[in-house]
Amino acid sequence: MPLTILVVDDDPGTRLAISDYLEMAGYSVITAADGQQGLDMVETYRPHLMVTDIVMPRMNGYQLVRSVRQHPSFRLLPVIFLTERNKTEERIQGYQSGADLYLPKPFELQELGAAIRNLLERSQMIQSEYRLSQEEGLRPQTTATAIGEKLDLPFHLTQREQEVLVMLTHGLSNAQIGSHLHLSPRTVEKYVSNLLRKTETNNRAELVGYAMKHRLVE
Repeated sequence: MPLTILVVDDDPGTRLAISDYLEMAGYSVITAADGQQGLDMVETYRPHLMVTDIVMPRMNGYQLVRSVRQHPSFRLLPVIFLTERNKTEERIQGYQSGADLYLPKPFELQELGAAIRNLLERSQMIQSEYRLSQEEGLRPQTTATAIGEKLDLPFHLTQREQEVLVMLTHGLSNAQIGSHLHLSPRTVEKYVSNLLRKTETNNRAELVGYAMKHRLVE
């Protein structure tokens, strides 16, 4: 069966252009006209990837992604922000909300297609490795000291890094993690960067997949 992609945008022309292109590429495409409808469709259709605008009625893109990440089933759902809001602070907010990629409008459909293929391939690989690790029955390690020693990983995590990692796997944004741990979002971002460096992963989705595969979290 073809992979399903959800396109969320309040502009009908944008939805149609992306849908036509992706359907020609062999994907199954569903669309939503605002963030609330997009959230409902994520829960109903369980797409493999979501492309969403930011400025939309009822629920904006930031709120949509944060809501999606609160569902354990969708913690690894690849998300692409496609928007005219392209200031640095807006891109940072997008990544902190849980997006995997931020593409500014206007955009080339070929670039969007390439980004989607890349994220889907990584997502499928992570999920496959996670299922394999479950079948192998690896025991979870619950302390930062045990990580690296008992699994023969080339690193160990500090207690704070472990706490940040657990919250990342629950789909929390930097601001939410900071609120729980009484840290600034900038400090949380430094811990996330350390985790990415230590695990040699490229983004949060890969980091969460790595943590699940190696049972770094319960």
